[in-house]
Amino acid sequence: MSFKKALSALLTTVALSAGGTAHADGIGASLLTQQHPFYIELADAMKAEAEAKGVPLEISIANQDLNKQLADVEDFIVKGVDVIVISPVDSQGVMAAIAKADAAGIKVITVDVPAANAKVTSHIGTDNYTGGVKAGELMAEVLGGKGKVAIIDYPTVQSVVARVEGFRKALEAHPEIEIVAQQTGITRAEALAVAQNMLQANPDIAGIFGFGDDAALAAAVAVKSAGLEGQVKVIGFDGMEEARNAVDANPVMVGVIQQFPDQMGKTAVDTAAAVIEGQDVPAEQPIVPGVYVKE
Repeated sequence: MSFKKALSALLTTVALSAGGTAHADGIGASLLTQQHPFYIELADAMKAEAEAKGVPLEISIANQDLNKQLADVEDFIVKGVDVIVISPVDSQGVMAAIAKADAAGIKVITVDVPAANAKVTSHIGTDNYTGGVKAGELMAEVLGGKGKVAIIDYPTVQSVVARVEGFRKALEAHPEIEIVAQQTGITRAEALAVAQNMLQANPDIAGIFGFGDDAALAAAVAVKSAGLEGQVKVIGFDGMEEARNAVDANPVMVGVIQQFPDQMGKTAVDTAAAVIEGQDVPAEQPIVPGVYVKE
């Protein structure tokens, strides 16, 4: 054990024995989930960068449960971390937690998912609107500029709202493309049911945009089950390995907007470390996504 760690442990013991609250220097991170490869990669990058910088990091997983996330942030506040990094479960619902952290003098950084109407020190994430535009442009290209399109959505997450807005904006330049359905399908199972319902209600759908890879992969399964492989094109958003492999092997999956969670995780920790040192950091740190299609 290093001298610094030994001293920290001693101070913690003294604080607790005196009936006080131990001060936990460093970063507390509340991440949306650990059930998705994107967030696993993001968390791994955060851990690696924190270790490289010698900055204490504690990660809690909200499991897409807002109440769990609020409780985790409250715990970080009680522990007295220097900076809290949050990937909001609900962009609106997280406002109360951010306000509490601010009142306690703790800086907040959002990563991947922004918080709505809440002032944070910095937001690090994919330029989701631009990614949505790229998805719309790709959809228009693969459909030849015409056809009926459906969207599988996750409307309580601000990053997804931006993706859908960008997708819709891109399609405005193609008046012969009509969006005939937009429904929520958060988990893969929900997205599968939604895609099946969409295809039953609109059997002439030519394209489906999934807000994330899970939604897109589920839609591709629904398309195959309906025997519409030659008709429907599916585009996803995230770029996880399973989705990229599907683009390479499955003609239904024509492309995926590719995010870079490793860059987000590293940047989040670098930004938090700079904040701890009293440095100014950019309020917005957008990371431009790529487009992955079959070569």
